[in-house]
Amino acid sequence: MGSKYKWRRVKVITVTGGKGGVGKSSVSLNLAVALCQLGKHVLLFDADLGLANIDVMLGLKVRKNLAHVLRGECSLQEIIQDGPQGLRIVPASSGLKEMAELTVDQHAGLIRAFSSLEEPVDFLIVDTAAGISDMVLSFCRAAQDVIMVVCNESTSVADAYAQMKVLSNDYNVSKFRIVANQVHSLEEGKFMFKKLVTLTDKFLDVALELCACIPIDINMRKAIRQRTCVVDAFPQAPAARAFKSLARRVLNWPIPDIPGGYLEFFVENLIKQRDAEDESDFNNDRPAPPQPIGNQFGIDDIRAEQAAEIERQMAQAKAATMALMQK
Repeated sequence: MGSKYKWRRVKVITVTGGKGGVGKSSVSLNLAVALCQLGKHVLLFDADLGLANIDVMLGLKVRKNLAHVLRGECSLQEIIQDGPQGLRIVPASSGLKEMAELTVDQHAGLIRAFSSLEEPVDFLIVDTAAGISDMVLSFCRAAQDVIMVVCNESTSVADAYAQMKVLSNDYNVSKFRIVANQVHSLEEGKFMFKKLVTLTDKFLDVALELCACIPIDINMRKAIRQRTCVVDAFPQAPAARAFKSLARRVLNWPIPDIPGGYLEFFVENLIKQRDAEDESDFNNDRPAPPQPIGNQFGIDDIRAEQAAEIERQMAQAKAATMALMQK
């Protein structure tokens, strides 16, 4: 008897930002919890592999993390933590330099670890590090949607533009969904977005969408002190309402019927939920593990000269953006 699968379409969203401190992790966490409140199964992947902080924000006692998985000391399933509202969290390591500089073989191990998960997932939220490291660029290119978190500061706008330039020119990412974070009003968020669109329309072939304006809210700090998130602790707070509105909007973002291309390393087995009676057939027919991330993206390991060239492009883009904003 052939295997029977229940196909589950998984939405992969990468949350990133050109500048550190703009609130990427806060956006990732609150969006993930808001989606859980809407009845979705959500897996939050802390992909800031060298400086993880999702577990710190929630006060989780993490005994083992991705570093242990890559060393072969445990499975990915064993390190997954429970978060608010049924959220499932993949914690990264913190303060380990080697985790921020993974080799191609380690990339492949991480990919195979994800493809072995068998729990139901509707949304995979990937919280990246800031900047343009190999892993950040790879996660952005892999996702169906890229959320760019931007604050109304000239350096944040400039860094966001520079990161989008690299992703657009070198990695063919052509659409970005913008979250204006820590704004004093809706008007301020729209004004910041307009500045960003003016730059991208003039110099880049990309499409931007303003999908949320998250207000400055004292309850955000209160939630952090309570080791939780504002959506869970203060559901009626202005920031919580904004995150819930974002989650409802995300529900309407299209999901491909069939996984393919750069998404396969995340969703190869996550999308397959089979009947219990076919378990043995499934084990026998398990597809070969995906290729290493370098092969998937056709970039292998970014060599030193390539990294230097990307850094040069980022610096040029940022300098040009700052000059334009001062006019």
